Amino acid sequence: MKKYSIVRIGSEYVVQAGETSILKVSSRQEAAKLVTDAAELLQQEPAPCADEEPSIEREAPDAS
Repeated sequence: MKKYSIVRIGSEYVVQAGETSILKVSSRQEAAKLVTDAAELLQQEPAPCADEEPSIEREAPDAS
């Protein structure tokens, strides 16, 4: 996982991944929560590939 940092710029907080600014929020607490949530999501198992069969079938459109 990349290094994340929270930088205050004026009255806003910017979340940075490495040197790239990725998100701007109004409070440091909100920025910290979003970074924590993102880290947890990145640790989860990856989603199935788009090449796999769908779990539900698509309905045929009405011709009428």
